Amino acid sequence: MYKIYIKESLLTLASIHDEASLKSQYPKALFGRYNGKTKQLFTYIDLLEKSKTKKSVILTYDSFDRLKKDFKSLYITIKASGGLVITEDQEALFIFKRGKWDLPKGKIDKGESKEDAAIREVEEETGVTNLKLGDRLCKTRHTFKTRAGKRAIKKTYWYHMTTHKQALVPQIEEDIEKVEWIPPTDMLTDHYTCYNNLKLVIKAYLEAEQYLVAF
Repeated sequence: MYKIYIKESLLTLASIHDEASLKSQYPKALFGRYNGKTKQLFTYIDLLEKSKTKKSVILTYDSFDRLKKDFKSLYITIKASGGLVITEDQEALFIFKRGKWDLPKGKIDKGESKEDAAIREVEEETGVTNLKLGDRLCKTRHTFKTRAGKRAIKKTYWYHMTTHKQALVPQIEEDIEKVEWIPPTDMLTDHYTCYNNLKLVIKAYLEAEQYLVAF
């Protein structure tokens, strides 16, 4: 399966052979079958881009590889890296940007490793120091429009990092208004407005740490 967020809605691409199983797992999702023409994909993309509510759409096709290839052909792909930084007090490093809470991340430079990019971007966006890199937690995908108006997929590799609690400096030139230490589970509540793909990173960390959390 291939999962990607379009705005705050989740689009899942899958083989038609998985359709019955997916319908039992996601009874509220909107299902569709790909007809092999990319024009149909634009119909679903427009639906999710213009939606004012969160939706879950699942598209299936005989050939999953063909469906995935056709979908990705409509976008340019930008690879990025970021981190979930945890302190000794089990607080995490979050940034507030353009009205929502997020995790620090950024584009991987040419010739740069995913790990080096993750550390560099976290340091640049938050002013944090003495980071210790841990395991990769997961990867997420979401779409956005470039400044030139092109549709793009941002594929982000997320890493667990640790450091001590310290004063922070938001990177204002990147529209980051503030940086704070917040318990990661707080972001799974209604008290904070954050992106759905960010929640996937937090859940991956909690599962890796063998926390029992009711989502």
